Amino acid sequence: MTRPRKKILLVGAGGTLGRAVDACLRDAGHDVLRAGRNSGEHRVDLRDDASVRAMFDGIGTVDAVVSTAGHVHFGPLASMDATQFDVGLQDKLLGQVRLALMAQHHLADGGSITLTTGILSEEPIAQGANAMAVNAGVEGFVRAAACELPRGLRINAVSPNVLTEAWTAYGDFFRGFEPVPAARAALAYQRSIDGVRSGHVYKVW
Repeated sequence: MTRPRKKILLVGAGGTLGRAVDACLRDAGHDVLRAGRNSGEHRVDLRDDASVRAMFDGIGTVDAVVSTAGHVHFGPLASMDATQFDVGLQDKLLGQVRLALMAQHHLADGGSITLTTGILSEEPIAQGANAMAVNAGVEGFVRAAACELPRGLRINAVSPNVLTEAWTAYGDFFRGFEPVPAARAALAYQRSIDGVRSGHVYKVW
């Protein structure tokens, strides 16, 4: 059976994970529209309503929206303040929620949204309180939103382990963890888009 070619908006396409997802989806025969804060055919700042709205107005209807974007704050709890904690809330959490809320109105019937969390939603590490709270928040949103989406729309999240390609930078924070290649994590995004599940968190650990 030949699966239909889909028009997919990928936000965060310029990052390590985003590039792997881009390649995976193109290899699967899909058309990928790349977007990012500093790269891609479409520029967008997920922290800004007007920026996200302008992106969708320029693109029109798509079959799927994927986010591999979002930053969090890493730092010791003893010196963390609310401003630092707010970094992850505004960027990775609310940024992806904002994208999903607007995406639902620009998806074709049966379309899908896939957001990104991470292993820190369940596995705490030192200096990772903001990351854990943010990832858990995104996953909670996905599970709840799946119950309300109309027109056969679906929403999922992918939770990758620390990436092999990022091990040099982050390995000291993840002692005892087994990193995963970005290409392996990318397959979970394809499963989310081409599959049938909704409200699911695909763990790539």
